[in-house]
Amino acid sequence: MAAPTVPLPQLYERVETIMPAAEWAAHAPLIAEINALKAEREAVILAHNYQTPEIFHGVADITGDSLSLARHATQVDARVIVQCGVHFMAETSKLLNPHKTVLLPDLRAGCSLAESITGADVRLLRERYPGVPVVTYVNTSAEVKAESDVCCTSSNAVDVVESLGTDRVIFLPDEFLGQHVANHTDVEVIVWRGHCEVHERFTGGQVRDYRAGHESLTVLAHPECPQDVLAEADYVGSTSGMARYVDERQPAKVVMITECSMSDNVAAQHPEVEFVRPCNLCPHMKRITLHGVRDALRDLAPAVEIDPSVAVPARAAVDAMLAVGRR
Repeated sequence: MAAPTVPLPQLYERVETIMPAAEWAAHAPLIAEINALKAEREAVILAHNYQTPEIFHGVADITGDSLSLARHATQVDARVIVQCGVHFMAETSKLLNPHKTVLLPDLRAGCSLAESITGADVRLLRERYPGVPVVTYVNTSAEVKAESDVCCTSSNAVDVVESLGTDRVIFLPDEFLGQHVANHTDVEVIVWRGHCEVHERFTGGQVRDYRAGHESLTVLAHPECPQDVLAEADYVGSTSGMARYVDERQPAKVVMITECSMSDNVAAQHPEVEFVRPCNLCPHMKRITLHGVRDALRDLAPAVEIDPSVAVPARAAVDAMLAVGRR
């Protein structure tokens, strides 16, 4: 069943430090309509950290990074799941909930990492490195997951690699995350040269400029960033890890080197922290809008479907990842 509806004034309290009242007033009718439709459709909305605040704080029932959303997708009892994220996330929800309706408000919401590799590429890698296990970042299509031994996210990649008990792994598709993993394990990591179009644009020079312009600045960086960026950071971690860092340490001034809606969503929860906001937007995440969410719930479309011949092995790879977290 859908979560109980929260009154609009209480919802606005969540975002009032980052959203003017006039902007909220423009969003409020759609938010009310969506929350009513959720109850009618017995639906739950999952929203990634990169979603805009009116979605993240206004209509989402479950929020977090891709690992958190994957885990929660196995626990919801709603009939309908609306994925406010990108296509591979909706596929993951469908893999874990094959008998539920999974909606993605805009099927064009893709991912540069997912598009950087195909199932055929993985098969060729296996031929080149026979017997070497394949660890696949969840930012990939179901087709690629189906060719893999186990999936991972940025928050559990090192644990997943080391759980295999081998001295060598193929890690794909994110080159920079793979390099970050290689720096934190004795396992040899063979990387694929895929990149996130948001994170690859950051540079170490930009980070140094942020520090020069802001005294006592704490720098948090996502491991999909280039190595020179990570070398300049005070903390490197997943989106959930960065949010947890702010929750626990409450730095006076912080910059998050990641997609800029992440800063908005964390800032809404921490008005006492000053946020410096570099703004690299993900064009795919921003295809998800309140209008699209409303239409998806109203029409129960577009729904994500996966061919069973792909879904079975792909789910096995995702299940193998979730099993690492349960050990």
